[in-house]
Amino acid sequence: MLEQILSPANLNAAYRRVLRNKGAGGVDEMEVESLKDYLIDQKEVLIASILAGNYRPNPVRRVLIPKEEGKQRQLGIPTVVDRVIQQAIAQILSPIYDKQFSPHSYGFRPKRSSHQALQRCQQYITEGYENVVDLDLEKFFDTVNQSKLIEVLSKTIRDGRVVSLIHKYLQAGVIAANKFETTTTGVPQGGPLSPLLSNIMLNELDRELESRGHRFVRYADDLVIFCKSQRGAARTMESVTRYIERRLYLKVNRQKSTVSYITKVKFLGYSFYKIKGEGRLRIHPKSVEKMHNKLRELTSRSNGWGNARRKESLRLYITGWINYFRYADMKKLLLKTDEWYRRRLRMVLWKQWKLVRTRYRHLMKLGINRSKAWEHANSRLGYWHLAGSWVLQVSVSNEKLSEAGYLFLTDCYLAARKLN
Repeated sequence: MLEQILSPANLNAAYRRVLRNKGAGGVDEMEVESLKDYLIDQKEVLIASILAGNYRPNPVRRVLIPKEEGKQRQLGIPTVVDRVIQQAIAQILSPIYDKQFSPHSYGFRPKRSSHQALQRCQQYITEGYENVVDLDLEKFFDTVNQSKLIEVLSKTIRDGRVVSLIHKYLQAGVIAANKFETTTTGVPQGGPLSPLLSNIMLNELDRELESRGHRFVRYADDLVIFCKSQRGAARTMESVTRYIERRLYLKVNRQKSTVSYITKVKFLGYSFYKIKGEGRLRIHPKSVEKMHNKLRELTSRSNGWGNARRKESLRLYITGWINYFRYADMKKLLLKTDEWYRRRLRMVLWKQWKLVRTRYRHLMKLGINRSKAWEHANSRLGYWHLAGSWVLQVSVSNEKLSEAGYLFLTDCYLAARKLN
């Protein structure tokens, strides 16, 4: 298997994938642009050292990225050379393991998506499974038991050299604040191998849940189990937690793990409800809040952006957001949001006009009569108050904002629903 991983065709495919993904350099500061020249000079030496078992991966560079509620997630950025090798390993192992993976697993797998996971949830709700065990694995990627993972890998991978190479990557260590730290537990997030390794580890849990006859959906380390009754869900929470901690040596976050009715659950940014016996999707309030905060940021009066940049940033964000949440029932929510969002755009424009004479000239040009235009241009009321006035709503109408190139959530949502 190791020879297959190091074959020219597989390594070239891995190199192209790493080049396409770009990304920052690792601890050696080599960027992807320098990778081609390095591989031309050192490829044979690199392959020989791996085959001989002498290769030692570099430590990963630790990067902290913000999460919700002010928390941070640790990412480990491998060097670009190590990314090529990891990608080469993943390309050979993925087809082998994907055949073993559960049909209830949707994350980091080819031809599977978060939308398919959500549709499976709807199916269970329609079938009457309305109580949910929402299990939170505490710092999953940081707490994976490496010995257990190697044991699981060895069941399928018969080439001990490949298992040994993966083990070296797990134990390569990290550089954080210019200090080296050992990694005796966990799978560093950030490399091409970590998604596959996480699925291999959690496939053990999937198979256990299947053997117990549970209806469940897993996307990476997000897991929801659907039950008929609240009592049954509570029993399931207790027994599955016991299995995870005693057999897989992972830790369940009991504060975040809950037994809830479907309307209280947050899964992949969505929540659920049931109408006329059918499971339906809606957006979770935290996702709505996050969207409002992002629109507030993109329509800030103080970011110094020109209108062209603002329109493009809003277009990209709204298109991406609607594309992800298009399966939710949210027309009323979006109509209300658009009303607020348009008022923020009018507020930005009012601030841009600045001077009294500039405001007066623009209002006149937009059809406001002379006295009202002069009165409004001289107003000392705040930006937000004036943005909601009938004068600005008439002069900078919804139609004019659309003609100017601003994209609105409701229009984008209705267009996306027609395509589904």
